[in-house]
Amino acid sequence: MNKKAVCIISGGMDSALSAKIAQESGFEVIGVHFNYLQRTQSRELQAFRDITAALRIRNIYEIDLPFFKTIGASALTDSSIAIPTGGIEPGVPVTYVPFRNGIFLSIAASIAEKEGAEAIYIGVVEEDSSGYPDCRASYIGDMQRAINSGTKAETNIAIEMPLVKLSKKQIVKEALKLQVPLELTWSCYQNEEKACGVCDSCRLRLRGFEMCGKKDPIEYI
Repeated sequence: MNKKAVCIISGGMDSALSAKIAQESGFEVIGVHFNYLQRTQSRELQAFRDITAALRIRNIYEIDLPFFKTIGASALTDSSIAIPTGGIEPGVPVTYVPFRNGIFLSIAASIAEKEGAEAIYIGVVEEDSSGYPDCRASYIGDMQRAINSGTKAETNIAIEMPLVKLSKKQIVKEALKLQVPLELTWSCYQNEEKACGVCDSCRLRLRGFEMCGKKDPIEYI
């Protein structure tokens, strides 16, 4: 019987690499994607479908979470809040979605328990991220303890975060090495046709490719 891992796949470069690492570690991957009425929801969903097809991940879940827009408080879900394009600034940016990863991990844990999976993979990055508090290793560790405290006695889920200590340069390098289909991924916070190149997510992605001396395969304005 194959060991299983639930992989949260946003459609971005980090989560695609995280899923590939799970496969390389011998796991049968269960792909999970969340639609939460973010600005680039349809493009991210397409990226998820393209990535899972390329990686031959057949067991997938697409879950709608419209309440994030009702809560608001993030530029990703509230169109009245502008996406920052002036460069990465210190502190928690307005693109932070309150407790998003906590909710994602809780749902992934529910799927993992149902599927008999022993791991959840999430592509959080701590050192070279946008400063989101729910991307820290200490927080993910706390979530793992809470999940295992609140599930069946025989359930023992490890939350794996293989990228958490990597820089974007290291992520691009590893993704290229493992032949992750980066041309299918999408990172831009505000555009669905061509990436803007100036939001925090685009800047971090472009910097990773530049530091590797490689060209990003997706199109930019």
